[in-house]
Amino acid sequence: MVNELVEKENAPRMPKARAKSKKPSCEDCYFRCNMLCALSVDEPCATFRPDSPEGLRPPRQLRFHFRQPARTTTAWAFPDAREQAALHA
Repeated sequence: MVNELVEKENAPRMPKARAKSKKPSCEDCYFRCNMLCALSVDEPCATFRPDSPEGLRPPRQLRFHFRQPARTTTAWAFPDAREQAALHA
């Protein structure tokens, strides 16, 4: 019992969450750093773009994944008129 507790204490621990990244601030905005900001707010706005040595970069976009092609045949279908007539004749 004691050995199990010691083993659990010495086992490597998994991180519970990702490391929190630094919150964006108005001082880190490309527009503020290049004196292009026309707003007088102290919090990041909807046009916030991080300032980087490469200059202004577009925001990251979601990846587009193509869907699988649709089935060309149905797994089950209603009988047509001739088949129904043959069933009830």
